[in-house]
Amino acid sequence: MLNKMTILDRLDRGDILISDGATGTYLQAHGLEPGGCPEEFNISHPEVIRRMAREYFDAGSDLVLTNSFGGNRFMQDKYGLGDKVKEINRLAAEHAKSQTPPDCYVVGSIGPTGEFLEPLGPVTEQQMLSVFTEQVCALEEGGADAVVIETLTSIEESVLAIKAAKENTNLTVMATLTYDKGPRGFFTMMGVTPQTGVVALKEAGADVVGANCGNGIDVMVELATELRAVTNDYLLIHSNAGIPSMKNGEIIYPESPNYMVQGFLQLIDLGVNILGGCCGSNPEHIRALAKAIKN
Repeated sequence: MLNKMTILDRLDRGDILISDGATGTYLQAHGLEPGGCPEEFNISHPEVIRRMAREYFDAGSDLVLTNSFGGNRFMQDKYGLGDKVKEINRLAAEHAKSQTPPDCYVVGSIGPTGEFLEPLGPVTEQQMLSVFTEQVCALEEGGADAVVIETLTSIEESVLAIKAAKENTNLTVMATLTYDKGPRGFFTMMGVTPQTGVVALKEAGADVVGANCGNGIDVMVELATELRAVTNDYLLIHSNAGIPSMKNGEIIYPESPNYMVQGFLQLIDLGVNILGGCCGSNPEHIRALAKAIKN
């Protein structure tokens, strides 16, 4: 059997790749209790995780993220599942892989550890590197084609996650930070600017860089404009479906699929290479995006 093109082969060819939408939003709609551990669903509800991947692929995703965002040992220890980290991540990748069409890909999701490095916190660089290494290796073992280190706000933590993936796996490595827009422009919670973020993630070895979460599509277009001004390399943007509000005790995200598509098309014009949704987005948002791109 011929090896299929890699994600980077596709990007080199000039393809625009469509990622998926929110994982947490989907799981909350399919039985995840408030305060429950999303990653534990890989063990207890494999059919939900497989169906989520299938729905996103059916909607038009080229890439589907694994249900492993909080799958690192620091986070799983808080749920009493630290001894299940390898199993949780391997299963996360296996479930998505089992639904993957021939020309599509599984991307291992790696979120923040929830810990601060010394001297701000108690964790050494070696401890954090080891935690990320455990996670990336299990994702590769489960069949992931790539990882996305996402929703981080600290350069130091991001660099360690990239290092873990680059030194211990053959996976394509993507890395995104989460920026907030204030009176002085865009910064992460740890004070990183888009310019500093892009340069540092690329220097650390990331194949694709970008931003995710925290903002609706209009602000993401602004942010992508700044990111694109810094680099000609591959960019990824995962946008929230707006900023959520509470209505009748329910969290509502305001941006419809048709609304987000207008922003996605602007992102394509800016030269963003991988597009997808974050919090509040669902398979309908991805379906609308796929249809717009095909047209």
